[in-house]
Amino acid sequence: MGSGFGGTGRRLMRSLAWSVIKPLIRWRFPQVKHLSPTALSQRLQADRPLVLLDSREAAEFAVSHLQGARHTPTLKEALQQSLALDAEIVTYCSVGYRSSRLAQQLQAKGYQRVYNLEGSIFAWMNQGYPVFQQGQPTQLVHPYNSIWSGLLSPAIVVSTCPKT
Repeated sequence: MGSGFGGTGRRLMRSLAWSVIKPLIRWRFPQVKHLSPTALSQRLQADRPLVLLDSREAAEFAVSHLQGARHTPTLKEALQQSLALDAEIVTYCSVGYRSSRLAQQLQAKGYQRVYNLEGSIFAWMNQGYPVFQQGQPTQLVHPYNSIWSGLLSPAIVVSTCPKT
């Protein structure tokens, strides 16, 4: 196989990494409920009123985000959204750790219908769901860092800068 991984090797490594990351996040945040990308897509298609909170940094959000998402990287910024305690909220980040932390913090403040998007924007994009930049569809996603970018399908374009 040489010094690098071939396409099959990369898929295997990506699959193995996800099989560790997802349970680790669930273990670290056991009280947080999770939605799969498919379940979130179905809720969005059913036109259910829900609030999407993107807990990534501003540079990550600028590259792409889920349509209609609000940029709220901290609990303080999430609380400034003045959401009803019974609002259905879905948090996400790159892979789910930061968004699970935000979901846990919101639950501690009395929000009970809070979910984390399992695998977050990386899993969302890996499954072919759309992301947006300034209201327009894009194929770009911020990789967070060079290690985490390995969790993305090779077909996804990673960028640390928004398309101009």
